[in-house]
Amino acid sequence: MKLGIVGLPNVGKSTLFNSLTKAGAESANYPFCTIDPNVGIVAVPDERLDVLGKMHNSEKVVPAAIEFVDIAGLVKGASKGEGLGNQFLANIREVDAIVHVVRCFEDSNIIHVEGSVNPMRDIETINLELIFSDLEVLERRRAKAIKSAKNDKAMAAEVALLERLMAYMESGKLAKGFETESDEEKALLESFNLLTYKPVIYAANVRDDELADDAANNEHVQQVRAFAKEEQSEVFVICAQIEQEIAELDEDEKKMFLEELGLTESGLEKLIRASYHILGLISYLTAGPKETKAWTITRGTKAPQAAGKIHSDFERGFIRAEIVSYENLVECGSYNAAKEKGLVRSEGKEYVVQDGDVVLFRFNV
Repeated sequence: MKLGIVGLPNVGKSTLFNSLTKAGAESANYPFCTIDPNVGIVAVPDERLDVLGKMHNSEKVVPAAIEFVDIAGLVKGASKGEGLGNQFLANIREVDAIVHVVRCFEDSNIIHVEGSVNPMRDIETINLELIFSDLEVLERRRAKAIKSAKNDKAMAAEVALLERLMAYMESGKLAKGFETESDEEKALLESFNLLTYKPVIYAANVRDDELADDAANNEHVQQVRAFAKEEQSEVFVICAQIEQEIAELDEDEKKMFLEELGLTESGLEKLIRASYHILGLISYLTAGPKETKAWTITRGTKAPQAAGKIHSDFERGFIRAEIVSYENLVECGSYNAAKEKGLVRSEGKEYVVQDGDVVLFRFNV
């Protein structure tokens, strides 16, 4: 899973990236200090892996991973070359979802590029830059498609779709709100890889004393929540500064620190939950003496395709999947004990893999 972090300068974007990835991206109180995109890979915390690793005396425990891409703070006119310009938006075209960091705290010591804190204005500024960037991509595609459209029905249909889509977006609307008229059009729209078609997770950056009650009394956060609900996005509340402090602690210290703040989970854990939810992802597990590992798949994936995540041969030569739920396996204490109790099932090609399934694939190539 790959997530791109966007936001205006000085909203806490690079501070958040630093804390999530411990990558040490430059973070300073002036715009455009993040010139090149910063990339960091983070392990997805999953206590089930530790339990299974110990149970099987695994040599290696391999969690799922998320790649974060942090680009320069965007300002009004970024798509036209203002600030560091549109080139940096290209760095997040390949991400699965966008994490939009929104400043929801007042602090006279930290400059806001627009001079005041107003999350709805900030969201609109970023969205317009993403729209302008997408329109540039669509215009280039349209110019190319027009040349082939005279003798090619499929290209003519693409031109018609592009023109409808561009007219829709020119009125300030995001591509994900555009209604397609057929499955073919939907597939084509998805292939354009537009920034404004990607799912969005809003990270509402607040003061540390607002974390315990999830910023219930913060009007800025309430506005972001209402907006996100309307556009079917996710929101989570974070204090980038606190996340940076958490990143320096070991696991035991981290738990104590979170408890002192009245929190049950870190911002990273909130973000991962929001990401998995908005992208419709789950994890199945494999366990053995060599390796215990989490595999991320889309909810609704059938057993052969889930097996293909491990290796294409597993999918090609799929025979069956032997499955036990994580809860049943832990309760029984071992795979053999679960098998004796009849809790290990043999499933075929139509089985839809569930979150927390511990799977052994049988295949023959």
